[in-house]
Amino acid sequence: MAKGVFGRLGLLIVLALALASPVQAEPTAEPSRSAKNKAVKSQSAKNKAHKARAAKSGVPKSRAARKALNAQRAMDREMGDYRVVNGLPVLRSAYAVVIDQQTGALVYAKNPDQTTPIASITKLMTAMVVLDAALPQEEAITVSEADVDHLKHTRSRLPIGATVSRSDLLHMALIASENRAAAALSRAYPGGREAFVVAMNQKAKSLGMTESVFVDGTGLSSSNRATAQDLARMVSAAYTYPAIREISTLGSYDILVPGRRNLHSLAYNNTNALTRNKGWDIGVSKTGYINEAGHCLVMQAKISDKPLIIVLLDAQGKYSRIGDANRLRRWLENGTTQRIAKHAPGRQA
Repeated sequence: MAKGVFGRLGLLIVLALALASPVQAEPTAEPSRSAKNKAVKSQSAKNKAHKARAAKSGVPKSRAARKALNAQRAMDREMGDYRVVNGLPVLRSAYAVVIDQQTGALVYAKNPDQTTPIASITKLMTAMVVLDAALPQEEAITVSEADVDHLKHTRSRLPIGATVSRSDLLHMALIASENRAAAALSRAYPGGREAFVVAMNQKAKSLGMTESVFVDGTGLSSSNRATAQDLARMVSAAYTYPAIREISTLGSYDILVPGRRNLHSLAYNNTNALTRNKGWDIGVSKTGYINEAGHCLVMQAKISDKPLIIVLLDAQGKYSRIGDANRLRRWLENGTTQRIAKHAPGRQA
């Protein structure tokens, strides 16, 4: 009996103690919202501060604008990198030639007789062969699967099935280095691509390009090879074609191509930014790039009122060919060409 009483008494004591202890209430939602609001305000303040710093530093908001700004800064660095060693400008191109177009005199040469892949510089020869054939410029050519690049897998904005005039294809090939356009031009040549490549090599031979070989009309194959000296001959010949002079120096070009429902416009910018620079007087222009060839640029341009042929091959870095063109121009305008610049094999540091 006593045992039962004490047991019940213990139970009552436990219950009393439990009721006497303070109950832990769940936290209200209000402190959580408050903390969240503070965090949002803090992040908003940080974002405003970041935007203010960006605006103060001149950093544009859009991705495209930032990309353009970074490109301009890279170009500015290239422009500032001007050195003359032993009276010669230090270039980042492995092969280079500058020739006085009026006299044929060699003004500057760096590895002028070594063959190297020439990438899309090839398209100047493509243009000459197309124009030599006197094919109708307004003839419509339909882009096909056969024009797709399965070698380097480069992309194209020119859709398969699009019907474009030969003239527009020539514009795209020379201005934007459009590979699919160049491929379509060679395919539409009488006798097809095989006959086209034969005509390219015959043209090279007639120009005295004895160390040059062409295997396609795009330049995508690294087997398209030439020397800087040979390319100077090709640029000089290209200058005699009014159409090449006009087309290759355009800063941009728009064409209409069929879309799913109607025609839409494609805008192409010249791959040589100097064609949009009013400080340059350019008569012929073509750029080129594949991994094996590096960054290449050939031009006919006037510097100090003197017409020159400029060839720059295998430049290090995306903007180096433009930088080298400006370095040569600065060197020439400074009147430092007291002797022909001739370099031994290899790049300058």
